[in-house]
Amino acid sequence: MIVGFEPSTVPGHFGRLLLAARKGDGLIMSVAAGPLSRELRNLLEGMATKTPAVALRRKGAVSTEPVLVADVEHRAWTDDGKLRHAAFKGVWLRG
Repeated sequence: MIVGFEPSTVPGHFGRLLLAARKGDGLIMSVAAGPLSRELRNLLEGMATKTPAVALRRKGAVSTEPVLVADVEHRAWTDDGKLRHAAFKGVWLRG
């Protein structure tokens, strides 16, 4: 699920999209994916929240409500819970 983003130095764009994965009944931070579209950033800015769904230990991160699911291809998981060679494919509303 998308739980936030890091703004880019380029206005209106992403530095990183912050994602979380399910672990038991909760969420854990799992990956930071690369740059995405301006439209998705505008959508996520409208979902910003002061209460993060997971601990975001990233400077300047913007927390969002975890209602969107990201489709991400990847090669493997790293030992510290991140996705290796992640490629963002799309997004949909959690339902």
